[in-house]
Amino acid sequence: MSLARYYLRVLSGMRLSKFKEILDRAHKASGKSKVWLTKDMIHCARKFGSGYYDYMTFGFWDLNDQQRSTYVTRVVSKKLVTLLNDPAYEHTFNDKDEFETVFAEFVKREHVNFRTASKEEVKAFVERHPVMFSKPAHGSCGHDCKKVDSREYADFDAFYAAMQEQEAWLLETVLEQHPQNAAVYPNALNCMRMITLIDSQGEPHVIFATQKFGLNGRVVDNYGFGCRVDLETGKICSPGVSGDGSLAIVYDEHPLTHVKLVGRDIPMFFDACEMVKKAAMKIPQMRYIGWDVGITPDGPAIVEGNNYCAHDFWQLPAQTPEKTGMLPVFQKYVPEFKR
Repeated sequence: MSLARYYLRVLSGMRLSKFKEILDRAHKASGKSKVWLTKDMIHCARKFGSGYYDYMTFGFWDLNDQQRSTYVTRVVSKKLVTLLNDPAYEHTFNDKDEFETVFAEFVKREHVNFRTASKEEVKAFVERHPVMFSKPAHGSCGHDCKKVDSREYADFDAFYAAMQEQEAWLLETVLEQHPQNAAVYPNALNCMRMITLIDSQGEPHVIFATQKFGLNGRVVDNYGFGCRVDLETGKICSPGVSGDGSLAIVYDEHPLTHVKLVGRDIPMFFDACEMVKKAAMKIPQMRYIGWDVGITPDGPAIVEGNNYCAHDFWQLPAQTPEKTGMLPVFQKYVPEFKR
C-alpha cells in the first residue's frame, strides 16, 4: 500500500464518535480544556503524524514538540515499514504454517496444517500430542487461539469435525514454560516481544524488548500487560502496562501471584537476543520485525514474527520517564530514514 493510500485510509477511518471519546479521556487525564486539546491534537497530527489514539496513548499533552518529535507515531511507523520491509516477503510472516516451516529451527515445536495434511496425519499428530494449541492460519493478537485437549471429545472423529467447524487450521504442540516465568503467571506462555532492526550495513540489532504476562486466566498473554526489559542487564526495568496502552493501567506486581516485577531477571535473555538476531537474517529483506519469544526450560523459542508490529506499546508514559520515543534509535541504525 502506498503512503498516499495509507493517509487516505487513516482519514476515512476517523470517526467523530471515537474522537469525542478519546477527547473526553484526554480531558480527564490531563485536566486541560477540550478546546486546547483539540487544537493540540490537530497540531500533532500535522507536525508528527500522530492520530488521536497516539495522542492519548503517549500522553502528548504533557510533552513539548522536541520530545514529541522523538516518537514513532502511526504515520512514522508506516513509513518505517515501507522503507525497511520488502512486501514481496511478507507472506512468510502472514501465514503461520509457512512461518513455522521456514523458521522451524527457532520455533522448536511440531505442527500440522489442517488445510494440507491428510486425516491420518492429523490423527498421528493428535496421538502424539493430545493437548495442543489450535490457531487460524492467518490472524493476530491471539484471536481464536485455543488450548485444546482432544481427550475431551468422544473420539478422534468428533475432535476432527470440531476443529474443521472452528476452522482451526493449525495445530501445534504446547511449549513448556520456564519456571521463573511460570511463577509470575502460570496459565500462558508469557512471551517477550523483541524488536530486531537490520541496520544500513546489514547487521541485526535488538532495539527493544518487553516481557508480557497474561491476565485473568487466559491461555495466551495477549491483553495482559508488558514490562520493559533493559537490554544491557536482561532485567525488567519498568512496571507493567496494560495491553491497551490508552488505558495505561500500571502493575508493580502481578495481580494473581503478587510477584514483584521491576528488577526481576528474564531467564536466558541474552540467548533469546542471539536467537532473534540470527532469525532476522533468515529473510534480510525484512529488516524490521517484532518477534514473540517464549522461554522454555531448554531455551528460547520463537512463537511468531510480526512484519507490522505495533508502534505504541514500547513508548508508553509509565515506561518512558525520560519522555523520549524510539525514533532516535531507528535514525541511529538507519540514518537514511527521514520523517
